[in-house]
Amino acid sequence: MKDKQNQTYRSDFAEEVLQGLSSYPKKLPSKFFYDEAGNVLFQKIMNMPSYYLTNREYDILRKYKSEIADLFQDDKQGFDLIELGAGNGKKTKVILKYMMENGFDFTYKPIDISDSVLKSLSASLSKELPHLKVAPEVGEYFKVLGNLKEYNTRKKVILFLGSNIGNLLHEQAVDFLSKLKDSMLEKDMLFIGFDQKKHPQKILDAYNDDTNITAAFNKNILNRINKELEADFDTDKFLHWETYDPESGTAKSFLVAEEAMQINIRALDQTINFNQWESIHTEISQKYDDQIIGWLSKKSDLRIIQSFGDQNNDFKNYLFKKSEIS
Repeated sequence: MKDKQNQTYRSDFAEEVLQGLSSYPKKLPSKFFYDEAGNVLFQKIMNMPSYYLTNREYDILRKYKSEIADLFQDDKQGFDLIELGAGNGKKTKVILKYMMENGFDFTYKPIDISDSVLKSLSASLSKELPHLKVAPEVGEYFKVLGNLKEYNTRKKVILFLGSNIGNLLHEQAVDFLSKLKDSMLEKDMLFIGFDQKKHPQKILDAYNDDTNITAAFNKNILNRINKELEADFDTDKFLHWETYDPESGTAKSFLVAEEAMQINIRALDQTINFNQWESIHTEISQKYDDQIIGWLSKKSDLRIIQSFGDQNNDFKNYLFKKSEIS
């Protein structure tokens, strides 16, 4: 196999796909799920009864919207509401509508890796909230962290909903939160959704539905490699597999090769070999409790201001500020 440093890659996607499929065990970054087809599939996932996360967080925002918005408010200068991984904005619109109806002075800045998602979100907001000030930005939120420091003329509130932080291992989450903290001033706030530990079967059911929508979503990353990098994956030969460790709170998604095969990636001039039952790790979905959140915040020099949970505490949103001693 050619030295990667001597390769000319078409994109970050190509580079990370080659790196992940050349490693052992094989892996692919979950951020690449979200092409146009992946976005459509994820919308279907969020509407599944077994995928409780969306509705639980939606219920929290709907129930506590006035309390949450009042904590965000800055009566003197207004504020910037910056959302990482904005998606279709279904849940965020609950807060946006309340603040618009009550005369809050703010600008909404949604950030997402998908240009098509942001265009769709902006179009829907222009119809539903025509007077809302919207400033979208396309980009991977891990790469735009440095830009957040530029928003320093007035208070900023950073949103990270949907338990997207669960896609990071704990040490990665600490690094991510620390970088967010470094971009924050004393008055700034960070509002994050965390899926909570619960009955293991409920978690497994959320990522392994009977209709196989989640399986199609997981396999879509192979379809994307086929389309964009001229590969020849046969997705029917891969099994969607989900595991959950209730002690660590880590759910993992895999694609498992049901037979030995060779995959040609013509755009990269590479051949990838699979043994039977060899897996590709595609995603983690970390689950939390108050003890873990406390540890994460302490390690990141953040302090918890308040938390909001649904009636069963299946899901919680936490509001943080920069630690006074950081």
